[in-house]
Amino acid sequence: MTSFGDTQSLTWQVSPDLLGIVNQEGVFVETNPAWQAVLGWTEAEIRSMVFTDFLHPDDIDRTLALFSSMKAGESALHFENRYRCKDGSYRWLSWVAVPEENIFVCSARDVTRDKENARALQSSEDEAILREQFIAILGHDLRNPLAAIGSAVRIASRQPHDEKIAAMFAAVDGSADRMAKLIDSIMDFARARLGGGIPVNLRPVENLNDGFENVVDEIRLAHPERLIQTVFEFDNGLICDAPRLDQLLSNLVANAVTHGSRDKPIVVATFEENDCFVLSVTNSGKRIPKETLSNLFKPFERADETDSLQGLGLGLYIADQIARAHSGKIAATSNETGTVFRLDIPLEQNS
Repeated sequence: MTSFGDTQSLTWQVSPDLLGIVNQEGVFVETNPAWQAVLGWTEAEIRSMVFTDFLHPDDIDRTLALFSSMKAGESALHFENRYRCKDGSYRWLSWVAVPEENIFVCSARDVTRDKENARALQSSEDEAILREQFIAILGHDLRNPLAAIGSAVRIASRQPHDEKIAAMFAAVDGSADRMAKLIDSIMDFARARLGGGIPVNLRPVENLNDGFENVVDEIRLAHPERLIQTVFEFDNGLICDAPRLDQLLSNLVANAVTHGSRDKPIVVATFEENDCFVLSVTNSGKRIPKETLSNLFKPFERADETDSLQGLGLGLYIADQIARAHSGKIAATSNETGTVFRLDIPLEQNS
């Protein structure tokens, strides 16, 4: 029967694991071909060095301690250290070594990829924790003090004061409201980019029009000089997250108010086409260049360098993410007559 130490055995020749015999001086007097395949060293080169010549500097002390215990008769099971390749790089090896008379019979498996996978997994877990912490900071640590500011301003504004102080209170309250909306946008961006997409609560909704009308009325109130028309022809139910679709519409109409012609109406419409629910927002104004159009739904992009799109350029990106969460798509077309943003959600999921 062929033994492990028989260097002429088939196992010795073809094993992908590093097999070797070490003498009391720490020299590998016999090694199999896997040594050259994994580390690049020839058998003659290996015999000219002791095992410490291969070790990573950080692994020398503990490997020498193990070698001393092996000389005392102990075996090594799944001991890991790094061996230097001929090209100067290092590979992680997992050793099993057994003392036999005055030699040590060893085998080592290359576990470098396992180590890298473990580090990648740990890195992914660390990133997931950082995502959660980041979103928690946005959602709690920023929103709560802002709410306290808003509450304090509203309470203080009820006390007797002159018109100048009243205007200051109104300005602070308006700023707090804009900051709250900005936090909402950043929260959605963080969830979309760091948390795997914007979360939605899909459920049957019988009537979307009332919510859409409320969205448009709020923007009309904020911009009384702008004419916003609604043409709601879709009267069927839809499986969707209605508040998210309201948010999407608000972003699209706010974008139209910012970038559209001020003397022509913005038209908000719903209808059914090609087995899809369609929501469109149309505004007149200068044509959006083709190169800009292709980047509109990317975060921190703006349709016009001179204007801001909801502060950070996140409005259209968030609208696109909401569309994707509904298995839908949003697209923009623009020419000399106007610009149209259109959301399509397949109705097949509603059947």
